[in-house]
Amino acid sequence: MKTNRRKLGFTLIEVLIVVVIMAVLAATIIPQFTSSSKDAQDAASSYNLHTLRSQIQLYRTEHGGIYPAIANDAGGQPSLPALYSNTNAAGAVGTGASFPLGPYMIAIPENPYDGKNYVEAAVAWPPAAATANGGWLYHAATGQITLNTAGHLTD
Repeated sequence: MKTNRRKLGFTLIEVLIVVVIMAVLAATIIPQFTSSSKDAQDAASSYNLHTLRSQIQLYRTEHGGIYPAIANDAGGQPSLPALYSNTNAAGAVGTGASFPLGPYMIAIPENPYDGKNYVEAAVAWPPAAATANGGWLYHAATGQITLNTAGHLTD
């Protein structure tokens, strides 16, 4: 007499085949996502540089050819407060009807590689190397700005 036994689980070979297929899929998919954070940083830095450069040029146009000066912000960090404050034609920062120009942006954006929004003065342009402070390097005489992180001085 034959008994009809039902198969209640998977064999070891079936389980191993599924594990191997999943490993092959993971090996092909995971590397595509590991570079996405670097791609996002590159895109953010390009966008932030474009925004900063265009706002610096707009400031220059409205202020008779002068570029914004580096000054300390409310937290004591070097920045470009003339870009995110109201100014007069001479570039002085203030409030009220006698400061009709600006603001040109809400705040200085963060450098996506180090998360800092400091704006450090560049002695010469192009800069020879990034400084340890991070953020941005700005040359007030020419209005040039770039990332202040090693390997990212130019765009």
